[in-house]
Amino acid sequence: MDAEKAINSTLAPPENPNATTVRNLYEALASGDRKISGLIASDLEWWFHGPQNCHHMMKMLTGKSSSSDFKFEPRSIDAIDDDCVIVEGWEGAQVYWVHVWILKDGVITQFREYFNTWLTVRDLRPMNCFSATTLWQSHPRDLAKRSLPGLMLAI
Repeated sequence: MDAEKAINSTLAPPENPNATTVRNLYEALASGDRKISGLIASDLEWWFHGPQNCHHMMKMLTGKSSSSDFKFEPRSIDAIDDDCVIVEGWEGAQVYWVHVWILKDGVITQFREYFNTWLTVRDLRPMNCFSATTLWQSHPRDLAKRSLPGLMLAI
């Protein structure tokens, strides 16, 4: 390792362990590795919002499709709160997706899949809607000119 890389690696904060787990899942799926059982609870809770023909991740997780059918290439992986990881990606000019993963003790227990939907995640735990904190918002970038429905996810 050269000196510059050594300095940069010591300055960068360590990645959140839950974000690492989710990153490992995407890497395993991209390589065609189906050995993901240790990352996901056997009773995974799943929600979907989007066109009915876009259940791509659930099809991959259940073995009903391969990684070549749809390529999930995350553009961002953000850990929010203690147990939530949000992954966002764009596939060409037509598809925008957001995945919300909830982990407990390093294992994925819930999965929410959103296709062509802008997402805002808000913390409503103070039980005062006027002081709710926005934890995460979609980053439109490539699709900023498209009109997509918006949803708010309250945690």
